[in-house]
Amino acid sequence: MILTAFLIGLVLSLVGLFVVVIRAVALWRQGKRTGGMFGDELALFEERAVRTEQLLTEADRASQDLQAATARLRASRAQLDVLMSALGDAQRQTRWLRVFLPVR
Repeated sequence: MILTAFLIGLVLSLVGLFVVVIRAVALWRQGKRTGGMFGDELALFEERAVRTEQLLTEADRASQDLQAATARLRASRAQLDVLMSALGDAQRQTRWLRVFLPVR
């Protein structure tokens, strides 16, 4: 009777150990697969982050170029205003001479 109980306990222990080993192997495989998926997603995230950083750098450079162009445009516009004012003054001062110029 004791021997039977011992053998039944031993068999149940071995079956339990077998189930634990099978589940541990399945858990290890799942963890390996999940880790691979996380690794792939992290690599994709890193790639996107690098691309975003490049785009931000390009946008910053374009913004600086735009500011420089705007400054050049303001300077050109100021120069044009001075020249247009000088032309207007010259036209007003020489209006009486136009009477003697031939008209085309």
